[in-house]
Amino acid sequence: MSLRIFNSLTRQVEPFTPIEPGHVRMYVCGMTIYDLCHMGHARMMMAFDVVYRWLKASGYRVTYVRNITDIDDKIIRRAVERGITLRALTDEMIDALHQDIGAIGVSRPDHEPRATDYVPQMISLIQTLEGKGLAYRAASGDVNYAVRKFPGYGKLSGKSLDDLRAGERVAVEGSKEDPLDFVLWKAAKPEEPADAKYDGVYGMGRPGWHIECSAMSCALLGEHFDIHGGGMDLQFPHHENEIAQSEGALGKPFVNVWMHNGFLNVDNEKMSKSLGNFFTIRDVLKDYDGETLRFFMLRTHYRSPFNFSDAHLNDARSALRRLYTALQSAPQASSALDWDHPAAAAFRAAMDDDFNAPAALAVLFDLASEVNKTGSGESAALLKQLGATLGILQQDPAEFLKAGAGMDAAAIDALIAQRQAAKAARNFAEADRIREELVAAGIQLKDSPQGTTWVKA
Repeated sequence: MSLRIFNSLTRQVEPFTPIEPGHVRMYVCGMTIYDLCHMGHARMMMAFDVVYRWLKASGYRVTYVRNITDIDDKIIRRAVERGITLRALTDEMIDALHQDIGAIGVSRPDHEPRATDYVPQMISLIQTLEGKGLAYRAASGDVNYAVRKFPGYGKLSGKSLDDLRAGERVAVEGSKEDPLDFVLWKAAKPEEPADAKYDGVYGMGRPGWHIECSAMSCALLGEHFDIHGGGMDLQFPHHENEIAQSEGALGKPFVNVWMHNGFLNVDNEKMSKSLGNFFTIRDVLKDYDGETLRFFMLRTHYRSPFNFSDAHLNDARSALRRLYTALQSAPQASSALDWDHPAAAAFRAAMDDDFNAPAALAVLFDLASEVNKTGSGESAALLKQLGATLGILQQDPAEFLKAGAGMDAAAIDALIAQRQAAKAARNFAEADRIREELVAAGIQLKDSPQGTTWVKA
């Protein structure tokens, strides 16, 4: 069975065939980088990291672009509040982004363009739209897109222009001919800092948000490419507007497959600062290791709503430990990944079915059960190899199972030595006391003829 992907544009699962045989070009809308990334960002980047990894595991050459928006009202406001330049703020937040998503194993894209490096391309695209009658200059100095002049508007979101107009609750802005129109170029305001202003044919100002992604994706992937992704909240208006801009300017299909990951909830409520249930990636990494957080997110299909809670995280940690315990129990055979093996074939079938990571994880647990029953080195090796395609199970099992202990390893080893000495002296009461002390600290001992080992319980 070949790879099939749910296409938001057609609203169905379709067989995937890249435009250029063997080469997939994928663009994902990244961060507006004015603060630390939160769990909603982690959810999106993890979803497309899995896509990226599986495309490569399937033998495709992949050109993956995930942009950074580094000019925006919120960025300007935060930089002014802190009394620093926009570049200083965005450099700081990009470094934090890389640290935080690196901790959960999210791969760097092949290209990570910053919007401010592509302003000339954005201006050129706006000029093309203006030349085709799809953009107009407003009295305010803004340049807007004339939505009603693009016949296909609404095809991604499934919204008609009449439906969209009926949902309007605000008066038409003075700079717009129609409330549905959106800004392509924002005229500079006197109070804005100098580094938020760019000069060009439209005067001092800066690009609108939507035009950024049309320009960057075209510059790095070409005018027509395979996959465009992002959070479900971007489907309308951002991605709808990208289609209007790109297809309006170029007169050809923009993207073949549109992918959107599901929303993140916290204890079944939408995450928001006002509800007090807002978590940055960094917040969560204080209490949970990066691989546990990654595994936790893999357990929900990328298109499904994702429910974040401590209870689910704790359950994920226990489940991941079961997989590592199986790896620790058997020496792994040295062999290449055999996709004809029944377990590998089942794993591939799951991932080829719209990147169904939860179903693929079920195969890993079946393999772990096999390892625990038989001690099969072949099954243990396959468990680790398949885990690698999802970015998990690559740590040393013994070290992973010790991680997060309440006391350091040297102190634990010293107590184990004291316990061994007590047993040798037939002081079993003392040996039991030491074991109980370690259990209370969350340490589980495993006695064998070869000696005593430990893991975090």
